[in-house]
Amino acid sequence: MSDKDNGANDDVPFNRDYPLKPGVVDQVRPNVRRVLCNNPSPFTFTGTNSYIVGTGKVAIIDPGPASDAHLQALLDAVKGETVTHIFVTHTHSDHSPNTAALKAATGATVYAEGPHRASRPRFESEKHSPESGADRDFKPDVLVADGEVIEGDGWALEGVATPGHTANHMAFAWREKKYLFVADHVMGWSTSIVAPPDGSMIDYMASLDKLAARDEDLYFSGHGPDIPDAQRYVRFLIRHRRAREASILHRLGKGEADIPTIVRAIYIGLDPRLTGAAGYSVLAHLEDLVARGLVLTDGDPVIGGSYRMAA
Repeated sequence: MSDKDNGANDDVPFNRDYPLKPGVVDQVRPNVRRVLCNNPSPFTFTGTNSYIVGTGKVAIIDPGPASDAHLQALLDAVKGETVTHIFVTHTHSDHSPNTAALKAATGATVYAEGPHRASRPRFESEKHSPESGADRDFKPDVLVADGEVIEGDGWALEGVATPGHTANHMAFAWREKKYLFVADHVMGWSTSIVAPPDGSMIDYMASLDKLAARDEDLYFSGHGPDIPDAQRYVRFLIRHRRAREASILHRLGKGEADIPTIVRAIYIGLDPRLTGAAGYSVLAHLEDLVARGLVLTDGDPVIGGSYRMAA
């Protein structure tokens, strides 16, 4: 899920060339196939990628949204094979709801970091509204710890905890091949949305730094094309987020402002459908800046708050 801002991200070398059609089995590498779900939107790009790892006895990563058509496409893709493992990277409604139906059809065991949870408790001053797009019904069979390796027939995947986009976000590394199934933490077509309290910019930046220190050089993303030269790309994303933070501080340097004012100042040419997402991304940065003592607000840092420089 993305916070694409239509041209305001020129510092990141995005790749929006992704001609894959829904339901088609795409053999991207030996022992890695993907099937695109037909759920395009401003947040999901052309739709959600599900990945099939291995041959014969296989794992499926991210069964996608509740979709009978996508479920059937996945089952058709593995006809004559046995699905032994289902991995879920995080519990947004475009990634995990199809898991129960796929498990029922295959009998496979479900692996994930854990059920859905917010990155922080909801502040009393926040209007109560459930986080949009959260799959609260998801429960894995097996909880995967950071660094834990799950082995299958001819493949092994290591859980890499990458909180930030959600608290339970987990990428899966095929260390032997230097592949990382990175889901929504890093995407080649756009930046990722980080929307408190579901997400946390503090966690997100720490997870980017964590990936930058690893050696996987090909990322398979939850939306859009794979990302070659992945370490270089992660460094672009880190610089972009730091630049976004600097833009927020620059605007606050001119005087106190609320979040809509900051969004208008720093997201130029924004698709109006993404204004809300941009506001939550700014809030995520502001939470981080308040926690570091650089920005002040009265009360808790919330979407409706007003913010000013600490100095």
